[in-house]
Formats: sequence, C-alpha cells, structure tokens
Amino acid sequence: MRLRQIVLLLLLALAIGAFVALDLGRYLSFEQLKSSQASFAYLHAEQPLTVAAVYFLVYVLATALSIPGAVIITLAGGAIFGLWQGLLIVSFASTVGATLAFLASRFLLRDWVEARFGQRLADINTGVNREGGFYLFTLRLIPVVPFFLINLLMGLTRMKVWTYYWVSQIGMLAGTAVYVNAGTQLAQLESLQGILSPALLGSFVLLGIFPLIARRIVAAVQKRKVYARWADQRPKTFDRNLIVIGGGAGGLVSAYIAAAVKAKVTLIEAHKMGGDCLNYGCVPSKALIKSAKLAHQMRHASNYGLSDAAPSFSFKAVMQRVHNVITAIEPHDSIERYTGLGVEVLQGYGRLVNPWTVEVALNDGTTQRLTARSIVIAAGARSFVPPLPGLDDVGYVTSDTLWDEFSKLDEVPKRLVVLGGGPIGCELAQSFARLGSHVTQVEMGAHIMVREDEEVSELAQASLEADGVQVLTGHKALRCERVDGEKTLVVEHAGAEQRIVFDQLLCAVGRVARLQGYGLEDLGIPTHRTVDTNEYLQTLYPNIYAAGDVAGPFQFTHTAAHQAWYAAVNALFGEWKLFKADYSVIPWATFIDPEVARVGLNEQEAKEKNIAYEVTKYGIDDLDRAIADSEAHGFVKVLTVPGKDKILGVTIVGAHAADVLAEFVLAMKHGLGLNKILGTIHTYPTMSEANKYAAGEWKRAHAPQKLLAWVKKYHDWRRG
Repeated sequence: MRLRQIVLLLLLALAIGAFVALDLGRYLSFEQLKSSQASFAYLHAEQPLTVAAVYFLVYVLATALSIPGAVIITLAGGAIFGLWQGLLIVSFASTVGATLAFLASRFLLRDWVEARFGQRLADINTGVNREGGFYLFTLRLIPVVPFFLINLLMGLTRMKVWTYYWVSQIGMLAGTAVYVNAGTQLAQLESLQGILSPALLGSFVLLGIFPLIARRIVAAVQKRKVYARWADQRPKTFDRNLIVIGGGAGGLVSAYIAAAVKAKVTLIEAHKMGGDCLNYGCVPSKALIKSAKLAHQMRHASNYGLSDAAPSFSFKAVMQRVHNVITAIEPHDSIERYTGLGVEVLQGYGRLVNPWTVEVALNDGTTQRLTARSIVIAAGARSFVPPLPGLDDVGYVTSDTLWDEFSKLDEVPKRLVVLGGGPIGCELAQSFARLGSHVTQVEMGAHIMVREDEEVSELAQASLEADGVQVLTGHKALRCERVDGEKTLVVEHAGAEQRIVFDQLLCAVGRVARLQGYGLEDLGIPTHRTVDTNEYLQTLYPNIYAAGDVAGPFQFTHTAAHQAWYAAVNALFGEWKLFKADYSVIPWATFIDPEVARVGLNEQEAKEKNIAYEVTKYGIDDLDRAIADSEAHGFVKVLTVPGKDKILGVTIVGAHAADVLAEFVLAMKHGLGLNKILGTIHTYPTMSEANKYAAGEWKRAHAPQKLLAWVKKYHDWRRG
C-alpha cells in the first residue's frame, strides 16, 4: 500500500472514529430532527446562505464516509429549505458525496481487488464498459438498495468517473424527491416507516424495472428494424425448427441437441460428415503421430533395454493406416447415425435466401428450399495459404490436402519444408522427421508455439531438433522459385536472403473461417475474420446463430461442440431464456512429443493482463511412472492467486499431458483449489500423480513456518 493510500485510510479512520467517539449519531435520529425543526428554521431565516453551505458540506461528508443517517439528513433538507431548494441542494450534495466515496473505494481497494480477482473483475469490467451506466441507473432508481454499497462496489470497477457522476445524479433524483417532500411535511410524520408505504415502495420497484422493460421494447424495435427488408418474406409457418449449415463438430452437436429435444431439424453438409477434425485434422494427424512415435521408439529401443532398430516400413501403408482410422471413426459422424437420431441430413450446399429460408443445391443436381424458425451456421474453417509469389508454380499441400496427396507417394518426402511454427506445423514437422524426412520448419516469429510461455516454446523446439527438424525462427518466407529443376523457398533472416531446397512444401500457417458461399453477404451479416456474434452467439439476425471455427475465438473441436450447445439451446428456446457462451475454462493441447497441454492463464498472458499470480512447478523427471516409462521429462506449472490455492491456469509438458490436464480443467470449472487436488487419492504409479505432487509443492511453499516452529518446540518438550 502506497503512502498516499495509508494517509487517506488514516484520515477516514479518524473521521469515522470521531463520529463514533463524539456520539454524533444521536443527532441523526427522527426524534432529534423533529425536536430541532424550529431551531433549524430560525437559523435558516437568520443566515440562509451559511446554513445552506454548512448543510451541503455535512451531507457531502456523511455520504462520502458512508455514515448511516442519509435519510434523516435528507428529511432535514426538506424541512429547512422546502421542496425545490431542498431537492436542488440534496441532489448535488448526495451525488458529490457518492462520487467521493466511489473515488475513495477505487483509490484504496481497486488495485488490491484486481490483484486477487483479476480475471473475474476483468469480466465484470467488460460488462460495465458495455452497459454499466444502464445498470447503475436502474439500481439508483430503487431506494431499497443501499446507496453506500453501490458507491463502494462501483469504485472497484473501471467505470468512468463522469459517467458515474451524471448517472447517479439523474438516477437518485426520484428517491431524493420523495424524502425531501416528506421532510416538508415533517410535523405530520410519526415515524420513518410512514415515508415509504408499501404502495410507494412498489412504485419505486416498478420505476426500477421500467428501464429493463424499456430495454426490451427498444430491443423489439431494433429487431423489427433489422428484419424490415425481409418482412414480406417471413413465412407464416416453418418447415423446420432448426436448420444447421455444416456437418463438422459444431453442426453435428447442434443437430444432435435439436433432435434430442424432439425439434424438427435439418443438417446440410456438401462434402464429408465429421468436418475438418475427422477428415483432415485431429483424427488423421493423431494416427500419423502414433505411427511416427512407434518408429521413433524403435530407433531408441535401447531406452527400454532392447536393441535399437531402424524401422522398415512402407509409407503407403502408413498413410493407408491413417485412412483406415478415419474409416473406423466415420460411423460416429455418419449420415446413417444422425438419421437414426432423428436428424434429416441433406448432402449439398446451403445458401441463406432470407433470415428464415435456406436454398439447398443438392449433390444430385436438384434444388430444395426449406424454412426454419432458427438457423445455425457451422461452416468451419480452411487452411490459410499465404500469398507467396511462385507458390502455385512449385506446388504445395496443406493440412487439409496432404492426406490424399501424400497417400499417392511411394516414399516419405525426402526434403520437406513446413511453413508455420504453430501447433499444426509442429506436430506434422516432428512426425515426418521421425518417419525419415529431412524437415525444415520456417517460422517468421521469434519462437515456435508463440502462445505458450517462452520456456515451453524452447523445450518444444529442442524436442523437434532432437528428432532432426531444422527449426528456423525469425525467418520470413519471401517467394518460391524453380532453380535448375529444383523447388526452392527463399526466406529472409537478419536482412539476408537464404534458399531452402525441397521436394514437398506444407503450408501450416493457420486456418481461416469459411465466410463465403452461403449467403452471408446477401443478408448483410457482418464478418471480421469470423462471423460477428454477440455473447449468445447470435448474428445480426437474432434467429441466426454461428458456432465453431466460423464463429471463433477458438479453433478447437471441443470448443466448437461447446458453442454448439449454446447455439442450439438459444436457437430453440431463446424466446424464454438466452444463455451466454462460457469461455472461462478452455483447455487445449499440442500433440508433439512431449505433449504440451494448457488451461487458463500462462505466465505471459497473466503479465499482459496485469494479473497477479504465484507459480508452482513440479518436474516430471521426479515422477515414478515417468521414470519407469523412460518419459522423465517435462513439468507441471500451476499459476495461483497470491497466497491462495485458487488455480488461475496450468501448463503441463510431458507424456500424456493432455490426459493429465483433465483434473485441473475439472477443478477450475467447479472452483476447486490445489488443496482439494492434494487431498484426492491418485492411483500409483500413474502420470496423474504429477498433479498431486504439484499441489504438494504449493502446500510446502505455504506451510505456516511460525506455527511449525512452535510445534517443534512442543515435540521437543514431549521428548523431555
């Protein structure tokens, strides 16, 4: 705490202490006010300006210090100055005092609260920035809500001082008028209870909820305006409750939920059911990673007491296994399965005609039009291809196309260039290197896996390099050329150009949402890299939702499924209740060896967001199961609230990290701290014990040393 904060705190404590010590509260009673009414009236008649100034200062001071008695002082204002003058003085005095209390709370407490509850307060501040004035106004209209509490709590937010002042000035006016008017009739009042009758209290409550009702009315007007150009095209009845465009993770889950609650739903998919994850992403890449890891283990069999052996294999067979794995999983996402669940599946391209109508160009050449009360867009994403000169001339593959293209090869590519240092690029670079390719990975940034902490990026790079990947960070791809019949990538590093010769080029520089081809432009639905949605996943048209990669902000299969629940439920039941999509606990993993898995904040994000944290780290090289498996490398790193076991984020690097992470995901989702993890029995010997040991490291670091010193003395005494 800074010196100025300490000084202010002492002054406030002295002021409140003086109020209590001098028993000034006795002057703030209803009986005292009634008995002194004549005296106040006489003083006001003799010195009106002085009395008004003193009254104003007293009111400001009492409000700023949050001293009880504002009602009595307000009544006094009406009794002394009359309705209009009293209302003017009290209105400004109460607002000035409230703003001072707001500023004192901000000055003394906000930094401390942000340090302890940074992420939660950040979420609150997001709402305050968007609609804080509206909610403050609503609270000010209801005098049963303690105004002093509003002052102190709002001071902890990032609301602008001027906004707080003028909203309070207007919002408190109605309640102030009631009390000032009551003060003008002080002689007729018998008690404070007579001021707020049940009828008057009810009126205030209605007044308080009026802005909420007005907001609904405004929303209805805005909704009508949005749909105005389509008013003559709105169907009187609908063919479906829900139409889903896209058969990837987001679309499948949306359709499944709709069918589960007995809604009539149609799912439209032009190509392969299961989307990118099944056909081009998660499933084939993990199948390839497994084959590559086995080849790696054979080369390093001496780690397990066996003889090292060079793996002999057919690359075609490896790629055929990848396709076999896809085929084995396909029934989970098949047309037959979803038809059996009650979903109508149409194979073709869907295009929005208006907010309720989708035209489907079926793969058999026919066209069909369907109407639905709600629509979910789950069109997914595609690999981004950078605009490199000469790229088309030399040829390339992406994470979408390599599975078919490489299946045509008899041998693994001898010289493979991987553009991109993100998760996809790292996974594929390591896998092909383990299968025998000479892999060069080119990353423009200073580190691969840039979203992770620097130590994680360095460890990942060291692992890839140990497998033979040449990792070139800080290298910018400029162009592709053919030189003497050889394919060449020209890169720039430290101001100089370098040439990399290759046989195959893999573009893995990210994925972009599919935003064209299904009518977003025709309906005027805004997009900025993804489809613009609100917190309920609604687009410009409240009945059209977006979920998955096309909606962002994450590009994971599990987040697409997560969003799909909100999109489907809101689409089907939103007229009764809308649910905000919850991104508070999102896990993800990069399946290199060792795996990198994370949930919540890491250190670089905590620093960027100015969130205070403590770090607890446990080295997996100490874990029995990891030693037994010759996987004794990596760590568990936990970020917690300073002094508390509340988990802010976890990063795990090691074998099966993605599986081990699940316990922390559960703990964060349900508000469990490290003490709960420490108190949970973990099977021995397993990798999951690393979580318990990490919790134990935190516990040892926070052991009560002074108490333990006394306990030691107790044990010494017990020994005689």
